[in-house]
Formats: sequence, C-alpha cells, structure tokens
Amino acid sequence: MKKRKDGSNRRTALLTLMAAAVLFLAFITLLGQYWREAALATDFSEKNVLPGLRHAFGTDWMGRDMFKRTVTGLSLSIRIGLLTAAVSAVLAFLLGTGAAVMGKRADGLICGLIDVIMGIPHILLLILISYACGRGFWGVVIGVSLTHWTSLARLIRGEVLQLKESNYVKIAERLGHGKWHIAFRHMAPHLLPQFVVGLILLFPHAILHEASITFLGFGLSPEQPAIGVILSESMKYLAMGRWWLALFPGLFLLLTVMMFHFIGQGLLRVLDPGSAHE
Repeated sequence: MKKRKDGSNRRTALLTLMAAAVLFLAFITLLGQYWREAALATDFSEKNVLPGLRHAFGTDWMGRDMFKRTVTGLSLSIRIGLLTAAVSAVLAFLLGTGAAVMGKRADGLICGLIDVIMGIPHILLLILISYACGRGFWGVVIGVSLTHWTSLARLIRGEVLQLKESNYVKIAERLGHGKWHIAFRHMAPHLLPQFVVGLILLFPHAILHEASITFLGFGLSPEQPAIGVILSESMKYLAMGRWWLALFPGLFLLLTVMMFHFIGQGLLRVLDPGSAHE
C-alpha cells in the first residue's frame, strides 16, 4: 500500500513538472511573438552594455536588447520545431505503417529509402535540402521535416508488424476489411502512445538542427532574430570580451531543448503501463 502511494506521489510530481515545462515553453513562445519588433530595435547610445538590471542579458554592438532577442529567437525556433516535428511525425506514421501493411515491395522500397537517408550525414542532407528549397523559413522547414522521420518510421513499422499477428487484426482481415482501414481503425489507437512520444522527442532535434544550419549560414536569413543568427554574429565579438552575446542565448537554447526532452521522456513514463505503479 505504501509503495503504491509513493508511486502515485512520484507520478503526480512528474505530471506537475511536465505541466510547468509546457507552460514555460508556451510563455516563451507567446512573449517572443509580442517582442518581435522590440527585438529589432536599435539604440546606439546603449551598445555593448554588460548584463545588469536594465538589460538582463546585456546589449549588442547595435544597442539591441539581448534578452528580447534571445526570447524572440527561441520563440521562432519553438514554432519551427512544432511545425517540422508534426510534419515529420505524420510522414513517419504513414510510411512506417505503409511499409508494414502494403506488402513486401512497399516494405523494401520504404526501408531502402530509410537506409539511404540515414546513410547520408544528417547535417549535410539537411543543408542540401534547405539550400535547394531557397533557404529561409520554408527552406529550413522542408529540410528538417524531410530528414527527421526515419527513426520514428522504423519504430512504427515494427509495432505494426507485431499488431498484424494479433487475433483482432486477423479477424478483421477475414471479414474483408481493407489494409488501410484496419491500420487506421484497429491499429492506430495502439500506436498513439509511440506516435505522441516520438512527436515530442522530435522537437529538440528539430530545434537544434534549425539553429545549426542557421549558424552555418544555410538556414534563416540574418535579418531574423533567430538563435542561430545570434550565435553566429556573436562569434565575431567573443575575442573582444563580449561573452554575454553568446553565453545567454546558448544557455537558453540548451534549456529549451532539455525541457522538450524531459517532457518526452516523462510522457513515455506516463503512457507506459509498466511504469504505472513505479
């Protein structure tokens, strides 16, 4: 009885921390939208100011407030992460399910495509797709979306292959139901936990890769206050002792990624029946 109560308390604490993380990320996203214009405002009378009460993260060489620029950049990264992770997760679900239910030819074709994509250095493929699509916002979205679905697709394919051996699926086949009808009607509810957790765990990868290719100059345009742009520009001034230009944006990016990872891992524990009484 005591063990069950302790497990319930830990579960409640985990859900509380996850809710706090979600609220924090939502707050950052909305605040970044609100500060979109303020993040671009310049004031040359207050350039290169150290972090303090007036400017928590200091200012840059154009007098722009680094706290507002950091929050606005994170907001943009989170929105890109949400969009690209959603597209990647849907692709993974459709292709992973299709590989398992559409026969050996479809399975071989989709598995071959997964092997090809995973065999190419990830950041190189992402840069090539983004550059071919014109870079910018949509170039990054397309590039990240088309390169992050493979691992989740393999997971879903394996789950569907196991579900195909279950009795209720075999009964549905004997009743004459089509393959996709069985997949969406009977298998999808069982795949939902893996899909949701995989979707959330795609967020940190999408955010980091968006920041990476933007940092290298193949992503978002320099006019946008994106985290990759901020970090790239700050590299020119680190030798001059302006450490705050890179430190705080980098730490906040790391914090955002860790929060998404924590939410994904926490959700995996919550949805896992085996951990219900842990």
